[in-house]
Amino acid sequence: MADLPYLLSFIAVAAAATFATRVIPFVFFERHTEHPLIKHLGRYLPAAVMALLATVFLTRSGDWNATPPGIDALLPGLLVVAIHLWRRNALLSIAAGTAAYMAIQQTGFL
Repeated sequence: MADLPYLLSFIAVAAAATFATRVIPFVFFERHTEHPLIKHLGRYLPAAVMALLATVFLTRSGDWNATPPGIDALLPGLLVVAIHLWRRNALLSIAAGTAAYMAIQQTGFL
C-alpha cells in the first residue's frame, strides 16, 4: 500500500510526458503547415517508417535457417500486403498479419 503514491505519480508523469510528445509538434509547427519541408515529410515519412518496420520485422522475426528460409515471417507479411491492397484498411491488415504470425509461432506450424 505504501507503493501506491509512487505508482500513481509514475503513471501521472508518464501520461504527461506522452501527452507532451504528442502535442508539442502541433504547437511548434502550427504556423508552418504549408512549408515545403513539412509537406515533404508528411508525404514520404509514413511510407519510409513502414518500410523500416517491415525490414526490421523480417530480419529479426524470420527463421532464416529453416527450410524454406524465413517463411514464418514472409507469409504473414504477404498476408498484410494482400489484405491491405484488397481492403485499404491498415488496422485490418496489421491485425490479420499479427494474428497469422502469432498463430504460426504458437502452433509451430512452419
